[in-house]
Formats: sequence, structure tokens, C-alpha cells
Amino acid sequence: MSKPGAPEPAAPEPAAPEPAAPPQVLFVCLGNICRSPTAEGVFRQRLAARGLQDRIGVDSCGTAGWHVGKSPDPRSTDAARVRGYDISTLRARQLQWEDYYSFDYLLAMDESNLDVLRREAPVDYAGHIGLFLEFAADSPVLEVPDPYYGSGDGFVRVLELVEAASEGLIEELLQRA
Repeated sequence: MSKPGAPEPAAPEPAAPEPAAPPQVLFVCLGNICRSPTAEGVFRQRLAARGLQDRIGVDSCGTAGWHVGKSPDPRSTDAARVRGYDISTLRARQLQWEDYYSFDYLLAMDESNLDVLRREAPVDYAGHIGLFLEFAADSPVLEVPDPYYGSGDGFVRVLELVEAASEGLIEELLQRA
């Protein structure tokens, strides 16, 4: 109790709200050596070009563990390099249970990997599980085709699709921020 005539003690300042954690995006394909590392590399560079590299987290993985620890397929690396992307330092990893609690967006390259993501998702996963190409404006396809058993043209097609979807995903994330 304060003395009569004495000023009332100042109310404590309200605590500043905790800054929101940056959204986390995980690109997913089968082996994590072609499509998903390409998506990771393109998306990272597109974020950096907009100065957003510290505002959105990015990674990639495969639903299968055949290539864990390996570099991207040389055809992916070469196609990316021609278009100005460097994915050579990325290494394949397999989807982990913890990824569902670390990533807000789990984006599959095709329906088969989307099915795996949905089937293995914990019941309390509150993020977005979907196809990456859902974010590509006016895309005639929803799946990024697996170029592994095809020619070099397939790796170029992957880049074209990934570039289109990257722009749409960045816009979506900015609108939600």
C-alpha cells in the first residue's frame, strides 16, 4: 500500500510476444537424389534472391533409404548448374518421424510419396501435407516426374516444374506470414 499522495507504482510493461518461428518446408521424393534436392536448391536460391533465406527453413529427404549420405545424381547436379543452381553439397537422407514435428510443410513430388507421408503422419500433425506442384500456377501436371531412369531432358523438365512451384510457394508463405 502506498502512502497518501505518493505516486502509484508503474504497472509492469507487457511482455513482448515471442517471435513466430520461421515456417519450415521439407521437399520429399523417393531417394532424395533427383527431384527433392533439386527443389531444395532452387527454393533456397529463390528465397535468397528475395532476402528471405533467414525467414523460411528448407530441407529435403526421401521416403526410401537407398541413397542416404550420397550426393545428388550427377545429371541433376549438371542440369541445375546450367541454370545457375548449386546442389552439389546436398546429401540424401531418409524421412524421419521427427520431421513431422519439425516441418510445417511436407511437400511430395508425386502421389506415391504423398501416400507415404500421409500414411506415416502422426495423428496430431497439424502442418500441410501435399504435392509441391499444387503451388505452381497454371501447371498442367501435379506430379514432378522421376527423371532417374530417363534421359537428360527429364532433369531439365524437373527444374522447370520446380521453378514454377517455388515462386507459388514463396507467395503462399509470404501471405501467411
